Amino acid sequence: MPELVFFSGTMDCGKSTLALQIGHNRSARGLQGVIFTRDDRAGEGKLSSRLGLVTEAVEAAEGLDLYAYLVDQMSHGGRVDYVIVDEAQFLAPEQIDQLGRVVDDLELDVFAFGITTDFRTKLFPGSQRLIELADRIETLQVEAMCWCGARATHNARTVGGEMVVEGEQVVVGDVNRPAEDVGYEVLCRRHHRRRMTSGSAQAGALSPDVLPVGGV
Repeated sequence: MPELVFFSGTMDCGKSTLALQIGHNRSARGLQGVIFTRDDRAGEGKLSSRLGLVTEAVEAAEGLDLYAYLVDQMSHGGRVDYVIVDEAQFLAPEQIDQLGRVVDDLELDVFAFGITTDFRTKLFPGSQRLIELADRIETLQVEAMCWCGARATHNARTVGGEMVVEGEQVVVGDVNRPAEDVGYEVLCRRHHRRRMTSGSAQAGALSPDVLPVGGV
C-alpha cells in the first residue's frame, strides 16, 4: 500500500542525503519520480546535501497545488512512480493535505523530509500537519551532535555569532556560515535552553570572568 512517510530530525542529520539516496535507488530500478523542495540552501529548484550532492527539483512555492501539479504531469503523458519532498517543514498545511491526497487518490508513495521544530523549539506548521497525517514517521538514525558531544535535539539560530530566540520563523541559512551571517547550529536541550553555542562556550572558556572567585 502507498504511504505518506515523514522522515524527521534536526539539521545536519542527513535528511537530504537520504532523500537523494531514495531517489537514486528507485531510479536505478527504472522508476521515475518527482522531487519537490522549498528554500533549499543551494537555491531555487535544487535538492542538495551537505556532502556536495545536488539534483534538480520542483520548487514547491507558496500557493503551488502539489496534487494538481502531479495530475497535470501524468495527464500529459508524464510518468510518476513516487514523490520526494525535501524541506517539507516549509510547506503550508494545505500542501501537506495535498500530499495525503496524492497517496490516497493517485496511489503514489510520498517520502517527505524535514525538521520538526524551529529555532524557538516551536513546531513548523508543515511538520505539525505531517505528524497529524503521515502513515509513518521515521526519526533519522544518524544523530547530529551538540558541540558538547551530546545528541543534538534542537536547532539554534545565530546572528552575528549570537544565538537568538526571536524573529521570523523561516530565514534561510545553514550550519558553518561565517559568524556575521544568519546561521544555524544544532544543540542539545541543555545548551539550547542556556543559549550556549559552540562560539559562546569557547569564548567563556577563554574568559577569566567565568573563573571562580573567593576562597574555597
